Amino acid sequence: MKKPIITIADKKIGQGRPCFIIAEAGVNHNGKLELAKKLVDVARAAGADAVKFQTFKSENLVTASADMAEYQKKNIGKTESQFAMLKKLELPYEDFKTLKRYCDRKGIMFLSTPHTDDAVDFLDPIVPAYKIGSGDLTNIPLLEKIAKTKKPIILSTGMGTMPEVKEAVNAITKQGNKKIIILHCTSNYPCPPEEVNMRAMQTLERAFPFPIGYSDHTTDLVAPIMAVTLGATAIEKHFTLDKAMEGPDHKASLNPEELKAMVQTIRNVERALGTGLKKPSASEVRIGNVARKSIVSAIAILKGSVIKREMLTVKRPGTGIMPKHLSHIIGKKAKRDIVQDVLLTSKDF
Repeated sequence: MKKPIITIADKKIGQGRPCFIIAEAGVNHNGKLELAKKLVDVARAAGADAVKFQTFKSENLVTASADMAEYQKKNIGKTESQFAMLKKLELPYEDFKTLKRYCDRKGIMFLSTPHTDDAVDFLDPIVPAYKIGSGDLTNIPLLEKIAKTKKPIILSTGMGTMPEVKEAVNAITKQGNKKIIILHCTSNYPCPPEEVNMRAMQTLERAFPFPIGYSDHTTDLVAPIMAVTLGATAIEKHFTLDKAMEGPDHKASLNPEELKAMVQTIRNVERALGTGLKKPSASEVRIGNVARKSIVSAIAILKGSVIKREMLTVKRPGTGIMPKHLSHIIGKKAKRDIVQDVLLTSKDF
């Protein structure tokens, strides 16, 4: 299935293009602008294409009595309301404008996930695309609102079934927006290997006429690297300044060194995947001249002699007549004297 190339700012995303790498800062700034700027610096230094945050006002996102997720309780080490937890992780909306300008100066794309209608409106002038979190996969009114902006949409599908993903995609395309990148995702922080289910990414690849990628919540680099080898056109990965910091997502995030290693490894994987055309590389051509074999005289052969099999052998190097032509030489007459242990040429018979 031929997939479209989706353009976000100056990046082209899709088959045959470099993997679009999103460094997910999320709320790992712990509500502090200066920490958010440091996260931008880390993402830029690692070589990520974009750094992404999350934009919300807690009172518009969650009820006052909503429980925390189990992973949040475990990662933070205490239980409080989800509202109380999120309130400490908020950035004022004006801070995102500051971060956008900071990203522009640093030369990295700014993205942020809107969790509410008002966040969609606020972000519209400052983001080149919308990243939709897995929690809003079934929030059809929000998907329709975002789709109407006509901006590219990166859609995470954690917790989703295939019918739910199809419903979400249909809601977007019915608004005339077909600039969609779909990310396979498992919404567990951290996600154990047995819950990654990377084959589901391939299922999405077969089911939808859009670029497919992977949003990762495991604790190491194996899953995102595996996703790239299986064709992921975009990778999203949480990162932090320090995994020991207090907050719900730090433990499931990469530290700065790990983020840099992931980006470098993905780029090496892309180079290693190559074009798919089976042919020798330039270095192999040179090595082939040494490592392959040619037809060689096993004994001295007098001019006029009829070439017999026992007169010939096969040895390195590979710069002479290839061994597959051995049978064609047998029975021919030597045009000149041939000394022992030399490569034969077409002028010899």
